[in-house]
Amino acid sequence: MNPETYSYEPRAAPHHHRHQPALATQKPGMYQPQMTAPESQDFMYSNCTGRRRALCIGINYRGQSHELHGCINDAKQIFDFLVRHAGYRAKDIVMLTDDCPHQRGQPTRQNIIDGMRWLMRDARPHDALFFHYSGHGGQTPNRDGEKVDGFDDVIFPVDFKHQGHIADDELHSIMVRPLPAGCRLTSVFDSCHSGTVLDLPYMYNHHGHLKMQHVNLRRAAPADVISLSGCKDNQTSADTFEGGAAVGAASYAFIEALKMQPNGSYKDLVRNIRTILHPSFSQKPQLGSSHPINTSRAFIM
Repeated sequence: MNPETYSYEPRAAPHHHRHQPALATQKPGMYQPQMTAPESQDFMYSNCTGRRRALCIGINYRGQSHELHGCINDAKQIFDFLVRHAGYRAKDIVMLTDDCPHQRGQPTRQNIIDGMRWLMRDARPHDALFFHYSGHGGQTPNRDGEKVDGFDDVIFPVDFKHQGHIADDELHSIMVRPLPAGCRLTSVFDSCHSGTVLDLPYMYNHHGHLKMQHVNLRRAAPADVISLSGCKDNQTSADTFEGGAAVGAASYAFIEALKMQPNGSYKDLVRNIRTILHPSFSQKPQLGSSHPINTSRAFIM
């Protein structure tokens, strides 16, 4: 799966929301921030000095109902940022976008699953892995009683109408559970209802405080996994215009926040993303982790 770049013509409608109305429902929850994390299994922070790999997915659902306009641009801009500013090599980044003329580069369900497995393959301590998804997101009722809000968060491949969505349980089992201690995965989800889409056990607010109601030690992992999502589980994420092109508001804010304060902490990053989004957008970015973190620690990827 070799990464490729493609020419494109941006088309956009501002503030177009990234959810599937026919398939996604919502149920808001109430969270109380706390400072102290419960005890967890052993874990190791990654110093991100090992191999770097990335998977970038952008789906506009061209020709489908609920078509989006900024997701392909998001994937291309994330690709560019990783290469120019984060030390990733182009040959180590796989792109899946629905403007790709080749079937292997299309963001189908199977290709996304294969891409995630490629990303995890032979992962070692202190590797730096990066996953970006920009597209539709939604929720389905949770049947095992494990979720606080009663819903599983899902993402929608380009062929979801025939092959189905990918739920948070599957994302977690492929991208979190197999990773060794000290291996870093940074994930960015620019989709609706994406707050806990990677099923990580620890969630933090923009002040760096732990949301105790989201703690689920059954999902704890020794790897150093971080999730940044564009909104809460009960919120939508929006398309917008920046520089004359359609982009996802959260993807744009993530890049701009890192450029604004490249050596900032986790807390700085989330706060800066939220500052960039506010007041034009009501969505609130979310920070999740596979283990308790010190949010004053420097953010690296």
